[in-house]
Amino acid sequence: MVWPKKISEKLNIKYPLIQAPMFGVSSPEMAFAAARAGCLGSLALADLSADHSIKLIRETKKLTDKDFAVNIFAHTLPVITDSLKEKFVKAKTYIEALAEKHNMEVHLPNFEDITITSYHEQVDAAIQERCKIVSFTFGNLDEKSIQKLKENGIIMIGTCTSVEEALLLERSGIDIICVQGIEAGGHRGTFDADPIPQIGGLSLFSQVYDSVKVPLIYAGGIYNSSTLLAVKNLGAEGFQVGSILLASQESVLKPFEKERLQKVNEKEIVLTRSFSGRYARGITNKYIQTMENSEYILPYPYQNKLTQELRRISKALNNVDFVSIWAGQSIHHYSEQSTESILNKLIFEVESIQ
Repeated sequence: MVWPKKISEKLNIKYPLIQAPMFGVSSPEMAFAAARAGCLGSLALADLSADHSIKLIRETKKLTDKDFAVNIFAHTLPVITDSLKEKFVKAKTYIEALAEKHNMEVHLPNFEDITITSYHEQVDAAIQERCKIVSFTFGNLDEKSIQKLKENGIIMIGTCTSVEEALLLERSGIDIICVQGIEAGGHRGTFDADPIPQIGGLSLFSQVYDSVKVPLIYAGGIYNSSTLLAVKNLGAEGFQVGSILLASQESVLKPFEKERLQKVNEKEIVLTRSFSGRYARGITNKYIQTMENSEYILPYPYQNKLTQELRRISKALNNVDFVSIWAGQSIHHYSEQSTESILNKLIFEVESIQ
């Protein structure tokens, strides 16, 4: 197979393969390994502070002189009301009691102890650190941030989960759009947290391809040459892979989490808001089953901040029932080789197709 050239040339990479930014899974080492394979590495910054973001950017730059994407959450913050504060207290009390019921002592933060940051300081950090590529999800950047990035020659990659979102990104002057199918693992890139578009990846990509002119990356379900070729034939110029790297050497998942991946079946992959307040696809467990349809789910980022300590303690205890293991619908053997080896294998398989 001949690789599409448009995105490779724009991003200065040999192959139009993008290592997905997976907060809590990917790492500076994973971005470095992806770069070694001639692909684009991604550094997931989520909604970290500027100082923390700068620290991770510099760690990655120490490993590689290749360009990599820094990925941020372009979310809007919910209005703080008395109702939100009351709901927070109820959720905190309920989750602490749920943890205690399962033999875990967890002290979750109070509302006033939570620090919330917007993406604007991360945009400034990316500019300060001379990053070349910024990708984002959960919405679109505001006009001022887009202008700042353009003035500094930074390529922007936005995420869409619907045609409407793709059109908004294109009209805003975003350089490349990543089309995320419903089968993709991890958080949905949807602009509005609820309800979310539930469009299958191939159907969505075809509609977006017919609607916009900017180069498109496809994300969702790519795990071998056949799945990659399917979206290439639909017009994809780039291919983002995440789930195939979940158990890789550079993944920060713990051994018990990687072991759980190897045993997963199709009925156990679900969409849930219970950990972060935004829909994400991953492996079901007792926490998700208890929380999903309850009244104890706060809007993002408050649910996410509330449950961080629960997840931290659960990881320390190797408790698979209270951690978030995000994974897509394409279940396969999750290789524990290096990210570089996994990507090289995929590249070899694709290039073997006549």
